[in-house]
Amino acid sequence: MIKVIFLGPPGAGKGTQAVRIAEKYDVPHIATGDILRAAVKEGTELGKLAKSYMDKGELVPDDVIIGIIRERLSQDDVKKNGFILDGFPRTLPQAEALDELLKEIGMELDKVIYLNVEDEEIVKRLLARGRADDREDVIRNRLEVYRKQTAPLIDYYTSKGLLAEINGVGDINEITQKIEKAIGVNG
Repeated sequence: MIKVIFLGPPGAGKGTQAVRIAEKYDVPHIATGDILRAAVKEGTELGKLAKSYMDKGELVPDDVIIGIIRERLSQDDVKKNGFILDGFPRTLPQAEALDELLKEIGMELDKVIYLNVEDEEIVKRLLARGRADDREDVIRNRLEVYRKQTAPLIDYYTSKGLLAEINGVGDINEITQKIEKAIGVNG
């Protein structure tokens, strides 16, 4: 069983690496961004609300995200194999809510993987990705929001002895191997 959070700025490679680990070890990959984008695409009430925040490069409110996570972590595949959280938590209140939720369901985190990538590399990557919300002004705003709201999680998880910092630039396979080593699974 693997219970891991992936942290890092938008475009650091969290999704790519989380999917690789999830597929290799048959662990559910829980990406809040995917869940939110699906809701936006479907035009649900949650989707419309989420879109109004996402279009400005702002974070979707905690209560909405935490509700989605609570529902997902209670499913059988998570109880059997664990989880990889990608894009959550993003703020200290979310991290604290996750701690409470994990306590409720009798699980503990194994590791928090922090993929560290410099801002200019992030801007380059996200502009190349070509999503509608990946304009340079929006990207830079997202990085600023990240620094203010998400970066404090690095200290939070370091103080709990859970953080493993990995350089998110380089060969994809080598980055995956570093993550596997940090999590304590054999590549």
